[in-house]
Amino acid sequence: MMLVPTFVAASDVEGVGVFAAEPIKNGALIWRYEPDFDRLVPASWLNDQTPMMQDFLRKYAYPAHDRPDMLVIEIDNGRFMNHTLEPNTDFTKVVEGYAIRDIRAGEELLCNYHEFDPEFTLLPSLVASFSVQAAKPNGHIA
Repeated sequence: MMLVPTFVAASDVEGVGVFAAEPIKNGALIWRYEPDFDRLVPASWLNDQTPMMQDFLRKYAYPAHDRPDMLVIEIDNGRFMNHTLEPNTDFTKVVEGYAIRDIRAGEELLCNYHEFDPEFTLLPSLVASFSVQAAKPNGHIA
């Protein structure tokens, strides 16, 4: 659950991202895992879903730190936080996220997904995929 004011907007990293709505001080607690707020679904549930729902879960869900049989889906702006190897946040405590430097209002909040999901693999960029498809001669997205 995000603990600082944020907004979602176009991201230079991928699609949309979550941005600080006001300045955030270095060391500030910005996110906390709240099992009563964040949605948990069984990991086995993934295989029984439609391809569209599977894509959604692969993009937005991650393993629950304390329940390996469950996936976490954040229901607030936290699910739009993008991955980078040079984050401005620290999620090594897994259940809490902190700013690791002062973050300006309007700056994108970025985290390293490997800090809370050791199995993380970068998905192909949907933005790049749609850009290539839109450039096709017939103009139709395949």
